[in-house]
Amino acid sequence: MVSMLNMEKKWVFPLVITSLICTILVVTCFNMGLVSSVHKINSIFSIFPAHISMNQRKPGYAESKIDTGPLPPPSGPALPRFAYLVSGSKGDLEKLWRTLHALYHPRNQYVVHLDLEAPAVERVTLASRIANHTVFSKVGNVYMITKANMVTYRGPTMVANTLHACAIHLNRSKNWDWFINLSASDYPLVTQDDLIDAFSDLNRNLNFIEHTSQLGWKADKRAMPLIIDPGLYMSAKSDIFWTSQRRALPTAFKLFTGSAWTVLSHSFVEFCVWGWDNLPRTLLMYYTNFLSSPEGYFQTVVCNVPEFAKTVVNHDLHYISWDTPPKQHPHILTLNDMDKMVRSNAAFARKFSQDDPVLDKIDKDLLGREKGSFTPGAWCSGEPKCLKVGDMNKIKPGPGAQRVRQLIAKLSTKAILGRDQCK
Repeated sequence: MVSMLNMEKKWVFPLVITSLICTILVVTCFNMGLVSSVHKINSIFSIFPAHISMNQRKPGYAESKIDTGPLPPPSGPALPRFAYLVSGSKGDLEKLWRTLHALYHPRNQYVVHLDLEAPAVERVTLASRIANHTVFSKVGNVYMITKANMVTYRGPTMVANTLHACAIHLNRSKNWDWFINLSASDYPLVTQDDLIDAFSDLNRNLNFIEHTSQLGWKADKRAMPLIIDPGLYMSAKSDIFWTSQRRALPTAFKLFTGSAWTVLSHSFVEFCVWGWDNLPRTLLMYYTNFLSSPEGYFQTVVCNVPEFAKTVVNHDLHYISWDTPPKQHPHILTLNDMDKMVRSNAAFARKFSQDDPVLDKIDKDLLGREKGSFTPGAWCSGEPKCLKVGDMNKIKPGPGAQRVRQLIAKLSTKAILGRDQCK
């Protein structure tokens, strides 16, 4: 009997030690991630009816009498961010400054550029204003190209300047979704809160590029002549000139033409700038001698790459009033165009003269913007309004968001059906 008691005592100590070790291992495993597995299991069970839920309580339990409220909705995709280029030339300082304020939102990124034709005093003034601006200097999302480029609208230097801005955005921040190129003669028709809201549910790979392969008169007047852009090698601006030679239309790729103003996805910008395929570089060299190359370069690149061709939406999100057939420059917009601009549901419009009364009406009726200030948004804080940056992740969309959503829905339906895409 005594021997049996001794044997039992011998087993007690190993049993206690083994139990402690098992307990420690279980706790460690839970800390290393098994708890997350439980959450996954709970989420699986949550798809079944509530009466068989693991977490259901009987009516008699105190927990069932506590109103915990509705569960928070699942977090959706982050609000989009835009990377802008706003460019100008001689005499455009005040126009560019006004457009920048109308477009500003602390979530976005901005590159501004006054070309080499602009007097040095204008470029220095712009750089000084940005550096000394309370909001710009604090947020740090407005960058000026201080080493100005020579830009000729009808030549390849405008394409080079746009790609330069794309490269700056890629280098400065990866945290943006679409690149938008504008000039100082452009102006928004919606607030940035509106635009952010309208783009919030979109596939981030979409590219808004007006395009067509029906060259028409452009085949003879633009594609076949060979031009030289002095802006590539001269420090003073002068117009392009034609050579005596002409060339045939290409057979290695298909030409497309359209608007010089685009909304490009981050992924497509990377493709054009980094060029892991040689097509963007090949076409950049081809368009060096092409008249009005800004109206064809991005169109031809995107439509000759199958994986990007299916991402194109055939619109530039601008309201522009052209002659028929179109001339080199569009009409200057005035108060007479106000209703047509709004009905177009476009996000931007061009061209505007400096401080034209129609801009004041856009500020008042569409943007809620006061002279010299930012377009107000949910991010605005302080007095006077927008003097300080509040919560930049909050937006307060207005009627403009619905207008842009209607336009995008109409355009996206055509793109999804492939009816108006790289044709």
